[in-house]
This record gives sequence, C-alpha cells and structure tokens, in this order.
Amino acid sequence: MFWTRLISGIVLILLALIFVISGGRLLLAATAVISLIGLFELYRALKICDKPMGIAGYCAAVAYFGLLWAGNTEYMMLVFIGLLMVCMTIYVVTFPKYQTEEVTGAVFGLFYVPVMLSYLYQTRQMPDGAYLAWLIFISSWGCDTCAYCIGMMFGKHRLAPVLSPKKSIEGAVGGVLGAALLGFLYATFFQDSMLNVEDPQLACALACAIAAVISQIGDLAASAIKRNHGIKDYGHLIPGHGGILDRFDSMIFTAPAIFFAVSFLR
Repeated sequence: MFWTRLISGIVLILLALIFVISGGRLLLAATAVISLIGLFELYRALKICDKPMGIAGYCAAVAYFGLLWAGNTEYMMLVFIGLLMVCMTIYVVTFPKYQTEEVTGAVFGLFYVPVMLSYLYQTRQMPDGAYLAWLIFISSWGCDTCAYCIGMMFGKHRLAPVLSPKKSIEGAVGGVLGAALLGFLYATFFQDSMLNVEDPQLACALACAIAAVISQIGDLAASAIKRNHGIKDYGHLIPGHGGILDRFDSMIFTAPAIFFAVSFLR
C-alpha cells in the first residue's frame, strides 16, 4: 500500500506540474474534468448520480466551466439560479417521487466541487498566478504532511475523535505552522518573480497559514459526508488514495482560500 500511494503521489505531482505550469485552457480543462469526476463521486454518495437532479448538476457544472472558458463570469449567477429552478421544477412536477434533500444535494454539489476547485484556475490567472497557484498545493499537501508528522510525534489531544480519531490538536497546529513556514520559504526563493505582491514572504506565509486552517476543515467535512452516508472512500480512481474527493478534499477549500487571501494580502 505504501508504494502504491507513493507512486500515485508522484504521478499526481507530475500532472500538477504539467497543468499548473501550462496554465490557460489546459489547466481549465483539467480542472473541469477533475471537478466533474469529483461531482459524480459526491452525487453517488448522495444517491443522485443517475437521477434528474444529478444530471442537471452535471449540466450546470459544464455550463459554469464554459463561462469560465469564455470569460463571461458576469453570467455565473444564472447557472446557479438555473440549476435551482430546474431541480425545483423536477421536484414539484414529479412530487412526491423525489425528496427535498436531493434538490439541496444537487445545488450543494455544484458549489462544493466545481466552483470551489475552479479557484485553482482562477488563481493561476491572477497577476503572478504562475507562482501564487502553487500556494494552493503548499498549504494543502504541506499542511497534511506536517500535521501527520507532528501528530505522530507529539499528538495527545484528539481534534475530532468521532470523525477522525487519529487527528490531534498538536498535529493541526503543526500543520498550520508548517504550511506557513513552507509558504515563507517558497516566497523567499521566488520573491523576485512576484512583481505584484508587496511583501511576498509575509503574504505567502499568512495565506498558507489561513488556507491550512481551512484545509483541515475541508478534510473533516469530506470525512463527515462519508460517515453520514456509510462509505469508506468516494472512489478508487487513484490507487492507494481513493477517489478524487479523497485526495482533493482539502484542496477544495484551499483553492478559494488562497485566491481570496492573496487578493487581500497582496
């Protein structure tokens, strides 16, 4: 299992390098594909993956990324309102065939996966985005690694004993501090290339710290959904890691966190 996870992790890093460095429409297309797979995994957990509500959610996600592709972001709200109206129409026309939870699950899924993950692309499109986009990975994967190491060595107090018995408060704090340190070191190395950030070291360290806190909430949120629906993993697409949502659960939260943190801190 260790070697399987390691090889899969290396492949993911290589793919991230290719897509983030390339940026533009290649990154947008990759983000869209990952989001749609993740949305399918979530809808499958909610048992609406092949129901009209779920199909409407897929169509809304495609429309959302289509607007990003075209740069027509002023029409984004139309996608959300349209999905809600379509789902409510199906709900009332076929009543009582579907439940209210299926409507809310379909709309929630659009925000939770495609919209949140799309901020990877949107961060990459920012001025200095070629460098700032990597803070999403640093704060997510860096926090996970540091939290695991610190938790193994010093963890005594459980962070969320019901959701994730192995996570500790010490590990959580170590993950935040580790992510902040990694962000600082990253900015130290690339600060001369960040022309639109006034104090790259401070901005990147704070952005990574903020995102690291939020990333742990994202990790626990994904675990809570799995517990509520009695599943161990969202899928088996990534050997040794599970599904898209199992691997990108924290990044779903760090992508918008970094985007807005950098927007304010820069």
